[in-house]
Amino acid sequence: MKTIACFIPALLLCINLLAQKPFTLKVSGVVSKPLQLTMEDLNAMPGTTALLQDRDGKSHTYSGVPVSAILTKAGVTTGKALHGENLSKYLLVTCADGYEVLFSLAELDSSFTDKKVILAYKADGVALPPSKGPLRLVAEGEKRPARSSYQVVALAVRSGRER
Repeated sequence: MKTIACFIPALLLCINLLAQKPFTLKVSGVVSKPLQLTMEDLNAMPGTTALLQDRDGKSHTYSGVPVSAILTKAGVTTGKALHGENLSKYLLVTCADGYEVLFSLAELDSSFTDKKVILAYKADGVALPPSKGPLRLVAEGEKRPARSSYQVVALAVRSGRER
């Protein structure tokens, strides 16, 4: 009887884990290739690190994928093509709780800036906890971490000309 009592909760936990959908990052909007990226997809992309100070002034090293690399994979206008009308385009980042931040495409393009903006999946070498991840946007070098958002679920490229 004791064995059955232990087996049923374990079985229910397994069923619950199997029923959960794996995380996907949605990349949409003014892109030539809309994407649904899994954590495996992101881990397979070339990675980098960025430093960010928390509100207490302690510095952390985040590991992840440059946002610019994700945008390039989605076919977003970058580099020499990022001029004229294309400079009115921006990236809207959406988090699981509905929090949103935006960046102009020029802020993310290495032909305009040396600033690092990454989608991090690790902090100080450890995977982000569920309350902060699986992805955190990290904007290195900003005086306030307000745009360094938790639980990023979607990236949408928009045009300032949309009305």
